Amino acid sequence: MAPKGFKGYLQIYTGNGKGKTTASLGLSIRAAGAGMKVFIGQFMKMGDYSEIKALERFSDLITIEQYGIKGFVKGKPSPEDIAASKKGLEKIKSIVASGAYDLVILEEGNVAVMCGLFDVQELIDIIDAKPDNMELVITGRGADPGVIERADLVTEMKEIKHYYQKGVNARVGIEK
Repeated sequence: MAPKGFKGYLQIYTGNGKGKTTASLGLSIRAAGAGMKVFIGQFMKMGDYSEIKALERFSDLITIEQYGIKGFVKGKPSPEDIAASKKGLEKIKSIVASGAYDLVILEEGNVAVMCGLFDVQELIDIIDAKPDNMELVITGRGADPGVIERADLVTEMKEIKHYYQKGVNARVGIEK
């Protein structure tokens, strides 16, 4: 439960650098440590990521759901990709409307818009429906200017150097 008189803001973590998801997950643990209820909706993901296993330990305060299919969206999204994202979007709308959570995270929400899984206006509608006492975080590169305009905090992760460029794949416990 958020402290009495808690004022929630809109945070955006965007940019091409590593750390957007990591930052939002760190915030979720901090919020749970304060007794706050957290909902995380992961767009474009489906699978056994390490954060799923870790956050199960906080299942009394943190709920995490995935709205994607196996693999990445490349080119035009498939009808299955779109359906999975729309299902997630509807769930997030109901979560925000319920006011039952203190912190709601739309992981890769910006990328879902950028890839055409849903329209930016649908994301803006969620932002505009956010209760005053709820913190809302949207992650992913390519944040739309309309989303950035509404935000109270925007952090851009800038890639300076990344070992991925040397052929290092995502590692369990670090990137996945």
